[in-house]
Amino acid sequence: MASVFKKLFGLVNAIRKIIVNIVFFIVLILVIGIFAAEEEPIVVPENGVLVLELNGFLVEEETWVDPVDQFFNEAFGGGGEPPEILLADLLIAIENAASDERISGIQLNLTNFMGGGFNKLKQVGLALQQFRETGKPVITYADSYGQNQYYLAAHADNLYMNPLGMMMFEGFGSYRLYFKELLEKLKVSTHVFKVGAYKSAVEPYTRNDMSDQAREANQVLYDELWQAYISDLANLRDIDARILSGDINDFNTVLAEQNNDFALLAKSSGLVDELYSREQFRQEMISLTGLDKDEKSWRQISHHQYLKSLNGEAFVENDKKRKNIAIVVARGVIVDGSQKAGMIGGDSTAELLRQARLDDDVKAVVLRIDSPGGSGFASEIIRQEVLELQKAGKPVIASMSSVAASGGYWIAASADEIWAAPSTITGSIGVFGMFFTFENSLAEIGVYNDGYHTTNLPVLDITKGLDDNAKRVVQLSIEKFYKDFVSMVAESRDMSYEEVHAVAQGRVWTGSQALEHGLVDQLGELNDAIRAAAQYADLTEYDVKLIEPELSPRDQFMREFFGQASILLPVKPTQKLGSPIEMQLQGVWKEVKLLDKFNDPNGVYALCELCPLQ
Repeated sequence: MASVFKKLFGLVNAIRKIIVNIVFFIVLILVIGIFAAEEEPIVVPENGVLVLELNGFLVEEETWVDPVDQFFNEAFGGGGEPPEILLADLLIAIENAASDERISGIQLNLTNFMGGGFNKLKQVGLALQQFRETGKPVITYADSYGQNQYYLAAHADNLYMNPLGMMMFEGFGSYRLYFKELLEKLKVSTHVFKVGAYKSAVEPYTRNDMSDQAREANQVLYDELWQAYISDLANLRDIDARILSGDINDFNTVLAEQNNDFALLAKSSGLVDELYSREQFRQEMISLTGLDKDEKSWRQISHHQYLKSLNGEAFVENDKKRKNIAIVVARGVIVDGSQKAGMIGGDSTAELLRQARLDDDVKAVVLRIDSPGGSGFASEIIRQEVLELQKAGKPVIASMSSVAASGGYWIAASADEIWAAPSTITGSIGVFGMFFTFENSLAEIGVYNDGYHTTNLPVLDITKGLDDNAKRVVQLSIEKFYKDFVSMVAESRDMSYEEVHAVAQGRVWTGSQALEHGLVDQLGELNDAIRAAAQYADLTEYDVKLIEPELSPRDQFMREFFGQASILLPVKPTQKLGSPIEMQLQGVWKEVKLLDKFNDPNGVYALCELCPLQ
């Protein structure tokens, strides 16, 4: 027996050495390759087309991904987070291409575009319209178009689609999974505490369907956003009104007129200009730019390569003689502690605001918010830093992106001025608390909790239930937090408690509606907020400075090392979006992962249930 185990251990040890050696030589080869490789200069082709490669979600701030994980995912085709497109990159590329004589037009590559907040789509659309005013065309082609993809495609001069493609509008809306019956079958006890008739974030754990209040809030919100969407399309293109009516009978009538051919429907109704095969589109583009003999295609450059080719020309270097307006981006769910980019940490975001406060060259701050809220405690930690900036004589302008609701509104409320896009989802002034206990689940398998405590004060223990005294204490704390929330908004907005309470109770509003109710001051985007910050600080000349989290030495080294190593990898063809089933499963997983973000030390949350998590 000892001999067998000795040989088995020898085999395992030999395998371990082989694996270690393989990893060592891979790293060695990468290091040699990095130092030996000479990066070729990027050449922008004359008369070339700028290709906007919209692969993934459009975001205000890219989610932090560990460079080691990213490299091996790229190298071995593994999974990972959904790809993201930085909004600022697109806008800068379009703006520079408009005045670049080498660029003859823009091609929108929307095949793998997964969408983004409506206000972000509008900003890209406006940039494309301004580009077209120079006389240069915007062209797009796809096998089929989804609703988000089509909104940008509608801004093109020439809109093409495959003869076997299709385009139809399903409208705006939101569906959720409800877990009440599942939790009951698992004998999990759900303890919910909330204030606000419209605060329905906890409904999936207490109901099997949507409440009337939640349905009402959904209807008001999405109806207004949908009307804005179809209004924009009607202004951009001459589209058959029956296609945009949202009535299935209208759609069936138009489809029958085209012998049930979806592609012909798209052309006849004005959705697309021509039906081209891929080769026909290729020849069309070659006729526009001329032939790139090396690539045997039209002359083109991706917006990623184009930005690199500018060598910083697109970004104005800070003039040390001029004062700065700092931008702090708060994107994602708000949680306690420090977090990487793509999520808002109470401590880490407060630290960015503190850096701006302690920087003598910063004279004003724009807090750019794209968040559905989250931890009430973390939201207050961030707001306190806003107050400290104001005490230091530095005005703060809150700029709302697609979402700034609940905790996202909390961190904006005390700003000197609040700007929102007309389509921003905001409000949701309400709070809730939620706990799961597993005493019945444990009892089912014969496990029980018992012991001694010196007082009869409530103790939160997931292996025990909550008695009436404990429930009362938690509910009182939730009600107190709601009163604090409403009072803080009332004081910050120069409104009465009753006025805020009337539009609070967890109710969600668009930016336009929020302006009518006094919850925001102005409608506009980030540039408008920057100009407002300059006026508050009495600045006529200034630079804009983005305050970003500082990477640790380890993260900085890994990013540079594996970023260089990625250049050596062969370029993979762009993969199509996942199957509908895969996309649905990702949505389910996203809802489940949301529970991991419930880390408020007091168990109190200000989170918008209708708001997207991108």
